[in-house]
Amino acid sequence: MTLAKLTFSNTLSVSHQLIVLPKYKALPKDAPHGDLLAAVLKRRDMKADELVKSPVAANAADGTLVAWAMLDDAKDTFAQQVLVRKALQLLLDEQPKQIAIAVSGATAQRAAELAVYGAWVNSALLPMRKKKDERKPLQKITLVGEVDRKVFDALRAQSEGNLLSRELTVTAPNELTPELYRQRIKQLAQDKGWKHEEFDMKKLRKLGAGAFVAVAQGSDPEDAAIVHLSYKHPKAKRTVALVGKGICFDTGGHNLKPSRYMHNMHEDMNGSAVSLGILLAASEQKLPVNIDCWLAIAQNHISPKAYKQNDIVKALNGTHIEIIHTDAEGRMVLADTLTLASRAKPDLMIDFATLTGSMATALGARYSGVFASSDELAQRAVNTGKQTGERLCAFPQDEDYEAELDSKVADIKQCTLTGDADHILATRFLKRFVEHDTPWLHVDLSSSRCEGGLGIVAGEVNGFGVAWGLSMLRGAI
Repeated sequence: MTLAKLTFSNTLSVSHQLIVLPKYKALPKDAPHGDLLAAVLKRRDMKADELVKSPVAANAADGTLVAWAMLDDAKDTFAQQVLVRKALQLLLDEQPKQIAIAVSGATAQRAAELAVYGAWVNSALLPMRKKKDERKPLQKITLVGEVDRKVFDALRAQSEGNLLSRELTVTAPNELTPELYRQRIKQLAQDKGWKHEEFDMKKLRKLGAGAFVAVAQGSDPEDAAIVHLSYKHPKAKRTVALVGKGICFDTGGHNLKPSRYMHNMHEDMNGSAVSLGILLAASEQKLPVNIDCWLAIAQNHISPKAYKQNDIVKALNGTHIEIIHTDAEGRMVLADTLTLASRAKPDLMIDFATLTGSMATALGARYSGVFASSDELAQRAVNTGKQTGERLCAFPQDEDYEAELDSKVADIKQCTLTGDADHILATRFLKRFVEHDTPWLHVDLSSSRCEGGLGIVAGEVNGFGVAWGLSMLRGAI
């Protein structure tokens, strides 16, 4: 996916311009298009500092569309992102070929980074299958202002990671079956120089990965696999494992979802897409950290071969699981994948999954939930969410919750039928499959789709987790 070219200039000369000012109580005399802005504020009976909440736009005499916003450095990252996204959309709605972004004052660097990143992730064209597609991509961004130019290479890589995650997630399920997804990943690995390994159904049966196989056996063809990608850096001192749930379509299995809840279930592979997006951005930035990326790619179908309630399956680590509900397939494919990932003894393991409806009930679509193997790790995850604007709420996973998963006929129940606190029980279940006391974070992506956009991203499918994951990687260096 091609991103707009970024150039630097001392003058504003294109037809679509974004002016991001620091917070002022009164308009500075040297504000670009200051007279026009003053007239707009007067017409709307606005004070200058109200631009920190509501950006405005107007047409100059020569037809140039100008948008203005004020960035308040006392606001948190998320609020700043929303402001810049709204200001950008006033321009991007016209699908211009070029935009200019002017920044100044104490917030110049911050404003430039937010605006350029926002322009990149909101102007690239995600897949669409319309006979007449009239969308036009942004081709050029001109940045005006005194800024450190070095950071934009990293931001460009982050944008590519975000867009890869979103592109994969919105792709129609007939165009991203497990087989087609695996082919796409293999090509990506070849292009980027990642080590590539696949555990197909034959290998997984031989290994004894019964939890994954139980879900995948209901599909025809049996094209599911656990895919392992490795990025190595010669100066790396630590290794981070990324694990992603990649259910390319989730019918619910024998416990079939009603149509209302089956709609958009091609997005149930979003956790794997986020993991891939992080891997892509980290390798493009050449981050000095080793990354092992494990993707659990399958579908959850209904068929005579599909697993069913009251089955007992044996996972890779020897744990016997009593199946309670076939729509709790995500924790099944993740169980064996987490075992494989933790056996490599990474310094940190992070899994991403659109795992439970109860997390969406708890948080809605504006936060995602996180569980951690230690309080310190949970706090680091939450703080990183505040810094990146991809907000996380930490949940408990105390041992006494696990009593709900006691089984009379197996080592553990897969879930309960009531669904109470299922996001917590799912984490207690997954914990059984993490070996060697590996430091571990589980991210339940309740905010992977948010109507109206989220943070800096205007689209509903927003790539949540890529920016956060990159920041966590930098903290692991």
